[in-house]
Amino acid sequence: MQTPLRITFRHMEPSPAVEERIREYVGHLERFHERITGCHVVVERPAAHRHKGAPFAIKIDVTVPGEEIVVRSDRAEHPAHADVYVALHDAFDSARRILQDRVREQRGDVKRHAGGEPPGAP
Repeated sequence: MQTPLRITFRHMEPSPAVEERIREYVGHLERFHERITGCHVVVERPAAHRHKGAPFAIKIDVTVPGEEIVVRSDRAEHPAHADVYVALHDAFDSARRILQDRVREQRGDVKRHAGGEPPGAP
């Protein structure tokens, strides 16, 4: 990466273990897309006044040449995201899939319909 990885914790103390896991996941992303120029990960715990066991929100902002990819976890849909490691895994899995799709598109591996648009394009 051209710029250092940024990790932000909101409503919680920074965790060296969580930071290490994020660094591992970012390393995996770099294997799928070697031209990542920057990455910012935000780990947000629900505000202290909310009930215990509420899911974590994860935001991953990955920058590649010509594009910024943003992945956000949705708290309400995933009660398992009360575990920060599950929330991180799911968010990075989504980011990996998006990066893999972009690499396929760049290589021309995506089949085009007669109209020139990839399947499912508006």
